[in-house]
Amino acid sequence: MPLTSLPNLLTLSRILVIPVVIGSFYVSGDYARWFACALFSAAAVTDWLDGHMARRWQQQSEIGRFLDPIADKLLVSATLFMLTTFGRLSAHAVLPALVILCREILVSGLREYLAGLRVGMPVSRLAKWKTVIQMVAIGVLIVGDAGPGFLPVAAIGETLLWIAALLTLVTGYDYLQAGFRHMARPRRLKSQHLA
Repeated sequence: MPLTSLPNLLTLSRILVIPVVIGSFYVSGDYARWFACALFSAAAVTDWLDGHMARRWQQQSEIGRFLDPIADKLLVSATLFMLTTFGRLSAHAVLPALVILCREILVSGLREYLAGLRVGMPVSRLAKWKTVIQMVAIGVLIVGDAGPGFLPVAAIGETLLWIAALLTLVTGYDYLQAGFRHMARPRRLKSQHLA
């Protein structure tokens, strides 16, 4: 499937929007925050949309399988980094952000290892819920103080981030257990012939 198929273009758009989201942190004013939130939310929606379209239209491709998880992790990691750098996360909320980032690295490494064994690791339903809550939390935190004054927007975002981090630990443990089961299986060694 070519790179220019619609599902792949949606995945690429998620990567291309990252510099714009990052750049918005350097622009003062509430509009910049809402604009960044809108961009981030649109990118988060494409995370579901590209996979759905690829399956429905039978346009799944190796390049899509390669780019999709990278796009997700780059978007989440870059935005969490900027939120931390610009002081939009409290000291307590940095911990769940760190848990989320560490889990992403762990699962990526595990997927890469299992791919070498030609073993797939399907995404669980709980992991999908984790992703939804995580994306909503980050979107809310981007808005932060620019949100409605009658709502504790930052507190809501940080609470959701903590929930996402707890789900991250559960799903990360599940993936790790599944991975260890494959690692523990004895491998057939090719017989070596001496000359």
